[in-house]
Amino acid sequence: MAELLLLVVGATLVSAAAHRTGVSPPIAAVVAGLLVSFVPGVPDYHLDPDLALIVFVPPLVYSDAVESSYLNLRANARPIGLLSVGLVLFTTALVGAAAHAVVPGMPWADAFVLGAILAPTDAVAAVSIARRLGLPRRIVTILVAESIVNDATGMTVFRLTLASALGGTSTFLDGAAEFAYTSLAGVAIGLALALLVRRLRGWLADAVTENAVMLLVPFGAYAAAESLHASGVLAVLAAGLYLGHHFAGASHEARLQEKATWRVATCVLEAVSFALIGLQLRPVLQALRTTDPAALGRYAAVVFAAMLLARAVWVFPATYLPRRLSARLRGRDPAPPWQHPAAICWAGTRGVVSLAAAFAVPPDLPGRDLVLFLAFSAVLGTLLVQGVGFPAVARRLRLRDEGQARQDDLAEAMAQEVAARAAWARVEERIASGRDDAPGHVLDRLRDLAEHRCSTAWERIRADGAPPRAEPPTAAYRRLRREMLATERGVFVRLCREGRIHDEVLRRVMHELDLEEAALSRT
Repeated sequence: MAELLLLVVGATLVSAAAHRTGVSPPIAAVVAGLLVSFVPGVPDYHLDPDLALIVFVPPLVYSDAVESSYLNLRANARPIGLLSVGLVLFTTALVGAAAHAVVPGMPWADAFVLGAILAPTDAVAAVSIARRLGLPRRIVTILVAESIVNDATGMTVFRLTLASALGGTSTFLDGAAEFAYTSLAGVAIGLALALLVRRLRGWLADAVTENAVMLLVPFGAYAAAESLHASGVLAVLAAGLYLGHHFAGASHEARLQEKATWRVATCVLEAVSFALIGLQLRPVLQALRTTDPAALGRYAAVVFAAMLLARAVWVFPATYLPRRLSARLRGRDPAPPWQHPAAICWAGTRGVVSLAAAFAVPPDLPGRDLVLFLAFSAVLGTLLVQGVGFPAVARRLRLRDEGQARQDDLAEAMAQEVAARAAWARVEERIASGRDDAPGHVLDRLRDLAEHRCSTAWERIRADGAPPRAEPPTAAYRRLRREMLATERGVFVRLCREGRIHDEVLRRVMHELDLEEAALSRT
């Protein structure tokens, strides 16, 4: 218990330091775990596959799915499908062939198990860097969608290849049938659970209880699907996408709580999972201490190179060949510049899903220790080479989308103006019909609030590079209102300490002030 607590605290502190210094938190956690693993006295943190598959994978996949845009996924279904399904199968085959060729005596079945382990990507590190650098939104959308969908594909392929290696599925048709069942059944189970939760969500009146139910969704979807021998990851993905698409049906309090809850959970789980990747080095090396280190290095280098080659060989033809073959596609979706597929190629880092799958290989599989080592070295290589080098590659490719923020501000300003006019028209309609008899000063305040929200959005739109001539009125309002809120908090705290108001009163008014300040802030 003490070791687990130390791991969580240490990983969280490393993540906090990384955020503070601008370093990618996943990469910082991996490097820290790697260095700490060689410190004398540090215990061996053996990654329990059941723990990794149940505790880490479902919430991480679900949080990404909930935050993903169903409309963007549908608009980019072709490239996402080619990457998350086609590339997974291609990587499994190419990495398996390379491992079989370079490792003496490695059976084809074991080699394909290794390929399936390394097929799914983990875009956490790459996406965090891409967003910070301001890369084009479509690249970020494709990377996020690929990482959450190919987790499901990769885990399904891993299950089939492992069954074949252990003497289970023996024919291509059997494997294809099982793949179809696990995929379709997983999606059906996830959607069925999401429909049930959505109805339950509308019945619940308490935001805390509602979020408690939402926290159980990924684990419930995963467990229900796995109990029926379906894809648990696909069930989690389907449930997350459906509930994320219908998030507006929740109460405002539930939405605020849910977003904060999943941000905290994701931060801790990602920090711990990536730290565990680094901490696995010493146990993996100890299991292979009798093997020639030079040979191990050669095997790892070939597998790593095959993994990178598979992505490059697949991504560029998948980007340009469909457009070459279809004039309709070329007209609807012109070919992007070569820098876009180059960035997607470099962003193919692996993570906790691959490592969890590797440790899920049962001990009775011949060559399990070597499969573990090759999988671990490949995951670590992608994080340290592709993850660390991604900012330099992105800058070299000159992919920063300077106009995206301005386009977003313009779209928001237009929407805010339309919404403000509709809201004020609704108030005037109620006043004219006699259903409301609000005092004049209340109407003036509501009209000022509608104009303020509209002005706030438009004031963010300025000519590129043109400094503001003076502080905008809404900025002055936010600055002075924050000063007022800080003063009000101080007064409430002083009155509470003097015994003039109760603690419950202090908590209530502080909550109201916090909500107002949150409304003044923008991330």
